[in-house]
Amino acid sequence: MTIAAPVTRSRLGLAVRVACGNFLEMYDFMVFGYYAAAIGRTFFPTSNPIGSLLLALTTFGAGFLMRPLGALVLGAYVDRIGVRRGLVLTLGLMAIGTLTLACMPGYATIGLAAPVLVLAGRLLQGFSAGVELGSTSVFLADLAPPGRRGLYVSLQSVSQQVAVIVAASLGVALEAWLSPARMDAWGWRIPLLVGCAIVPFLFILRRSLARDEPAHAPRHAPSAMSAIMRRLLQSWRIVLVGVLLVVMTTSSFYLITAYTPSFGRTVLHLSTRASLVVTLCVGLSNLVWLPLAGALTDRIGRRPVLIAATLLALVTAYPAMHWLVGHASFAHLLMVELWLSFLYGSYNGAMVVFLTEFVPQDVRNSGFSMAYSLATCIGGFTPAVCTWLIERTGDHAMPGVWLTGAALCGLVAALLARPGFGRAIDRGGSQAYPDG
Repeated sequence: MTIAAPVTRSRLGLAVRVACGNFLEMYDFMVFGYYAAAIGRTFFPTSNPIGSLLLALTTFGAGFLMRPLGALVLGAYVDRIGVRRGLVLTLGLMAIGTLTLACMPGYATIGLAAPVLVLAGRLLQGFSAGVELGSTSVFLADLAPPGRRGLYVSLQSVSQQVAVIVAASLGVALEAWLSPARMDAWGWRIPLLVGCAIVPFLFILRRSLARDEPAHAPRHAPSAMSAIMRRLLQSWRIVLVGVLLVVMTTSSFYLITAYTPSFGRTVLHLSTRASLVVTLCVGLSNLVWLPLAGALTDRIGRRPVLIAATLLALVTAYPAMHWLVGHASFAHLLMVELWLSFLYGSYNGAMVVFLTEFVPQDVRNSGFSMAYSLATCIGGFTPAVCTWLIERTGDHAMPGVWLTGAALCGLVAALLARPGFGRAIDRGGSQAYPDG
């Protein structure tokens, strides 16, 4: 008893330092999503405001298209060299992308170079993010004590919710401090500059990681990228099921966070401040449900939680959105978003740790990252797709249809991913990894 407590505190401290890089990734993505309209007017001006917004949201989604390449290249690097070096590298690449957007002159100043360079910065962020979450999740899974893997792996998602909370809180403060004209002209850059300012602190935390990997981390990864690619191709069924698992997470997350301010303003005609307050509440709600769901899966298994969350989403997503658009108000938006937050937190708290156990151990970093990255190529376009669907159909509840489709993907994957499929395990905690 006297020894266990310091060890636990040491593990938790290490877990926090590992997860901190996810904060920067998600913070940048949230700021871009929150201020997509202003970014569109600055870098993608058109005669139609919806056109500028769509171009900005498409640029937001384009970063996700680079994730599979990042997962392959950086994932192979991490599988061969180690998680610690990879985590420091991805943090540096994300910081460059953030600085590019924060300091880039607008279209009115440098013309076509502005949107091109902004797109390049987003692609660089996407490239680095391709392996960030996978490396973090695998590291936390290896770090977790017996019976606590679900809880520990959920910490990477918790760090993302802290980013949502910080970005939304800063947005609420800026909306109260600056006029709409000033926010549109330059105020939206302030959150990005704040993100740049915290990068040195995050570097210190990341570089202070112990140089030794967790004692039970895999040591037998393929030594060449070609070997890793062959191994991933051999495991294509596992990667495909992994993609279906993650689509539910990415679609629901970006729907209830990055898309909420735009949806609240353009569809429900609420104030920007009201929409950001709802987003802040969503981040706080996610912060509660994610570790609770992770801890629950350590007791009852991953698949029951995955199946229950997807079934609830299937039967409630569209009706909830349809009710919301017919009774638009701050309170009703908050109610619907908190319900969707519960579904997201419950599902994601089970899904991430399940994926670390599901992918073959010799390519866990690259396999996890590839599945997650391919899924974000779908879910990352949620704000743009929902905006387009609403514009095309005239049905303001179409985000509910999109989420229903994502939930169906998650349910199919959870049913397919039974014990033995890809040598997966269904219950966490006391069992070792299949290859371990």
